[in-house]
Amino acid sequence: MNQLTTNQLIKISKVALMLFFSLFGLLMMHSNFTDYSTNYEYLGHILSMNTTTDNEKYSYRAITSPMLHHRIYWLIITLEVIYTTLCIIGTFNLYRNINTSDEAFHESKKPAIIGLLIAIFLYYICFQVIGIEWFNMDESKDWNYKDWARNIVDFILPLLFFTACKIER
Repeated sequence: MNQLTTNQLIKISKVALMLFFSLFGLLMMHSNFTDYSTNYEYLGHILSMNTTTDNEKYSYRAITSPMLHHRIYWLIITLEVIYTTLCIIGTFNLYRNINTSDEAFHESKKPAIIGLLIAIFLYYICFQVIGIEWFNMDESKDWNYKDWARNIVDFILPLLFFTACKIER
């Protein structure tokens, strides 16, 4: 009987976790394409800052143009498409190289790492840093992505470290 080595298990787990995150990206894209109006409304409230406290004090930060709301939303969707595509390619590359040398497996991580970095940019920089620090998103009771974005980043960051580290031997 063929025994599963720790090295093989590490490779399999990297493929599986990247597959899980790729599935998440596909579901996010599906949601944004099929329920555009709900997600657009959410983003519009955040950018307009119309449900935050001290609304007038920080009103100079608000973006109230519906045209800019759509453009920013399409930028978010575009970033989701890019990171999901790269994560899917990265997952496929990892899977394809699961039985190759450790060097070949490690080199096959590039698209996955780039995809995860783009996802961190989107969910950490765009939602947590800009959304919370600039648009005071965390002050809105109903239109707030703070915890949602933090939960995603809490998964992506360790996944990036685990995937990028060369612990296969």
